[in-house]
Amino acid sequence: MTVAIPDHLDLAGRVPLTPARLPVREAVARIVGRKAAIRQERLSGIHNPWGHGIALTDPWAFLELCESDLVVEAARNVLGADIILWDSELFTEAGRYRAFLDARREGRYWPVAPLAGAVLLVPVAGEDPVPRAVPLAAMGSEALCGLEDAEPLYVIRLMPATSRFVRDPAHPANRACMEEQVLVNYSNRPLWLLSGADRADNDLVSGFASAVPVWASGATPAEREET
Repeated sequence: MTVAIPDHLDLAGRVPLTPARLPVREAVARIVGRKAAIRQERLSGIHNPWGHGIALTDPWAFLELCESDLVVEAARNVLGADIILWDSELFTEAGRYRAFLDARREGRYWPVAPLAGAVLLVPVAGEDPVPRAVPLAAMGSEALCGLEDAEPLYVIRLMPATSRFVRDPAHPANRACMEEQVLVNYSNRPLWLLSGADRADNDLVSGFASAVPVWASGATPAEREET
């Protein structure tokens, strides 16, 4: 008897880390359909193929949007030529991000020194979303003017490559993030140089690997139970 294996699975039943061509609108629609069961923190870093977003969607679709000419050009108008992508987050309702801004949380978790950057707002419900780039220093709920609270919103966080991404877990921004967003750890996030050159000697290597199970370097769970 021959068992057919779906194209999107490998022999171990895992989703492979290879670029798929799932349209962003379709990826967003699937998540919106399940939004009641998904904690917001799990939608942080959704563009990262090595993050926990792989269990929810096709991260390559979101990464492709982050690297698109539309996003990069909008970012250059605010940040200049040297740009690093360090985070993105899908809000299934723009109203949730409005509440996030009203609580003054945007920028609170940015481990960037000196603190600078831009937030790109992408209304992903439409066929041809136009990104809106806003300097971090000017970011407030007024930036959402014209966006419907019930519509999904993709938030892309970029920093100038003249700043340094601080991976030290003791950095105040990282500590605040770990205390208030327990499923998010920015200190091990991969960085993408979207444009220009890295002027601050950032660590552009860490994060580009799947997490190793805790038991992989020692005893298996079954072996630990026997001890």
